[in-house]
Amino acid sequence: MMSFFKKFSGKTPLAHEHRGDELFTANFWGKAKIEYERALEKLERTAAPDPELKARLQEKIIKVKEALARSHKRSADDMLDAGFHDDARELYILALELTEDPALQSELEEKHKLLDFQMNKSIAESLPDDDDPPFEDDDLPFEIGRSEYPQQGEGEDETFRALCGALPEDVQNAYLSYGANFKKGYLALNRGEFSAATDYLSSAMAENPSADSFIPLELATAYLNLDRYTEARQLLEALLKDQPQALPAYQLLCEIFWEKNAFDRAEALLGSVPEELTESVAVYVLKGETLFRAGDPTAAKTIYQKFLKDYGWNERIARALATTHEALNELANARNLYREMMAQCRSCHARIDPFIKERYADLCFDSGMLSTDILELYLALAQEVPDKAADYYEKVSRIYAAEGNSKEAGRFRAISEKIANK
Repeated sequence: MMSFFKKFSGKTPLAHEHRGDELFTANFWGKAKIEYERALEKLERTAAPDPELKARLQEKIIKVKEALARSHKRSADDMLDAGFHDDARELYILALELTEDPALQSELEEKHKLLDFQMNKSIAESLPDDDDPPFEDDDLPFEIGRSEYPQQGEGEDETFRALCGALPEDVQNAYLSYGANFKKGYLALNRGEFSAATDYLSSAMAENPSADSFIPLELATAYLNLDRYTEARQLLEALLKDQPQALPAYQLLCEIFWEKNAFDRAEALLGSVPEELTESVAVYVLKGETLFRAGDPTAAKTIYQKFLKDYGWNERIARALATTHEALNELANARNLYREMMAQCRSCHARIDPFIKERYADLCFDSGMLSTDILELYLALAQEVPDKAADYYEKVSRIYAAEGNSKEAGRFRAISEKIANK
């Protein structure tokens, strides 16, 4: 199912690139990759593609694929430590398909092969004793450093299961039951191959005509990425007649209306949601975003503040409210909200989104609050978001300079310049 963070930007390559940059900064690497690829696709369809923009987009696609690969690797390492070997193996395969870094490829291949070996050994040890010699560690079915990828069909199955594994259980079970055409279409959609996705998903929908099918949501997503808004809208409106509680359909329809500046239609749609959904976080976010995009951030702010007053803290609402405060130039309010988000994460020992750290640090920095705490935030961000390390280290240098520490200011300025000139 689509994340409510997903928003489709304008039709120009630069607009898609900008949206990709926002998503990349927020660590939504899969979605950033799709935006960069859409930008490149649209650029190549122009009469005279800008070679500088093309090269920049190609470089960003490589960077976001590497970031996504490393994210999968970190998740796989965590799963491996927790004993979830099958899930870890699938994520290592996903990471291998993305990365072009030889060192990372070698590391991933070794982990993948060792997991295969452990699985084969476990199977062998579970079999009844016979006259065959025991399965020994020396019987390793590969050479370290030699690449052995799974058969194409096996790799697709593993990738598909890994993608479905992130979905709610009922949706996961449905997706796994839709057959080969759906699997091919869903994989194509996640690779950004939208034309192929529409062909496979259309076939899958014909094969699974049930009124409670989730396939129209995925097919509509493919249509949206091809700017086929009419077909996407027709699919979603038909879906909502049978499944009025399908929240993702409201989001996708809102994105269509936002794209067409039909904000009144988006408001009417959100006014029609079933009563049991009207107080949901998702609907509040959509109502606020509609008002924000319609040019009324003050009304959006009222929507978000009402939710927090009535229902208490919610990070998704708080983030939307903080963005709205920034648009209204209410920077102190935005800064306070980002600080509260970080405090909430620390209180429950959750990882703080680098986007939240960066917005808080930048708002403090821009207001002249050049403290040691902000310096430490930038140092942490340089490790978490290495593509922006040059900017973070430059700000560290300026904080040291403001404190009168010229030696450290010079050292970090040199580091920043070295990274920027690579």
